[in-house]
Amino acid sequence: MNPTTEQAPQRTPSEQARHRAFEQTLLSARRTMMLSEILKLAVDSFRASKMRFALTALGMVIGTASVILVVTIGMTGKRYILQELQKIETNSIELEYAGGGTTASERVLYNDYLTRDDEKAVDEQLPGVMYSSPVLSMHTPISFGGGVVRDTLVLGVSPQYQNIRNLVVTDGRFIDDTDDQAHLHCAVVTQLFSRERYGSDDEAVGKVFEIQGIPFTIIGVFKEAVDDFGQSEIADQTVLIPLSVARYFTGSENVHQIYFSMRGMDEVPDAAKEILRIVQSRHRPNSVYRTQTLKEMLTIAEEIANALTAVLVLVAAVTLAVGGVGIMNIMLANVRARIREIGIRKALGATSREIKLQFLTEAIIISLTGGAVGTLIGLSLPLSVRFFTDYKLPFSWLSVVIALTSAVLVGVIFGTVPATRAAQMDPVDALKYE
Repeated sequence: MNPTTEQAPQRTPSEQARHRAFEQTLLSARRTMMLSEILKLAVDSFRASKMRFALTALGMVIGTASVILVVTIGMTGKRYILQELQKIETNSIELEYAGGGTTASERVLYNDYLTRDDEKAVDEQLPGVMYSSPVLSMHTPISFGGGVVRDTLVLGVSPQYQNIRNLVVTDGRFIDDTDDQAHLHCAVVTQLFSRERYGSDDEAVGKVFEIQGIPFTIIGVFKEAVDDFGQSEIADQTVLIPLSVARYFTGSENVHQIYFSMRGMDEVPDAAKEILRIVQSRHRPNSVYRTQTLKEMLTIAEEIANALTAVLVLVAAVTLAVGGVGIMNIMLANVRARIREIGIRKALGATSREIKLQFLTEAIIISLTGGAVGTLIGLSLPLSVRFFTDYKLPFSWLSVVIALTSAVLVGVIFGTVPATRAAQMDPVDALKYE
């Protein structure tokens, strides 16, 4: 039996998919054309009022430049603080004997102090150690002349102690290997010691004074590279003598502390654990040893610097907000000045969405243009310093991304109110507006 009517051919699933893709392509083309028209209208609006556009964008120029400069200043300050703190030798580890035995009598009877052999064992087994020095400390009365006798700190150290504590020799020289090996009776004193006893640094070098009746010749005067906030064992009036000579006063090979300096701060935590393991393996199980580091101080300082930078960035963000308010006010005035234009566009078929998108696009372009100019100005300072001087000011590309993103967000947030007001206008009332 032949069919009396013809049915429309059914599309296969693949043909339906191609049809949907074609329709989506047409829709995308229409939207692209609409957006290009909106951009053209925005550019024409800016050309008609160049001064207003420039003054409106000025707030964003200042805001974004402030963000980048504040981040640069914060990073520079942070680097300076960390560099100053690193002069205290935050890479150093202090190892000390904390006692042995379970009772007080056992801790006195079974002393298990550190020795130079412990230092050598750590140096051999821990590759990251750059410098090491035992410290033997004692307090002894020293005459300052005129009947003045003061209890003075005397430290027996090795030549590498200068590198560990970043000591600066202002006059003369520091203790060297020859002094230590030859057991020479020489000393290096602090600036306060030399000035109070001899009047000046250079006058002190070469002078002889006595420690417990033994004459010592001053070969140098030193100071710490930076204020260590009381973190080191060095006092205002301190005398450094060779460790081999300091043993004469104790009559023992035992030392109070051993200091190690690592190649980098990141190695300090693991190195401290390894030093304890090496030393514990060489002594009795009940003996207790402790390590101390300055890494916590550096970490806290870094956190404080980051917090200050964040606060400064928030302050700069206020400038961005002020610029955004300026954009909103100018755009509101712009809407009032273009009421008849809005009415004509709506009468010709423009939708509320297109009107809103037009004014929102103008606000974003103003904000983004100001942000781009401000970014260039903000980058010009650190880049100029890098180019014309030997000092390398740090800058972060993340701050550039944040500044430009903030500029766009400010344009969207503060441009929404004027754009919405323009989109909600009644075309009849807009055409009647004079």
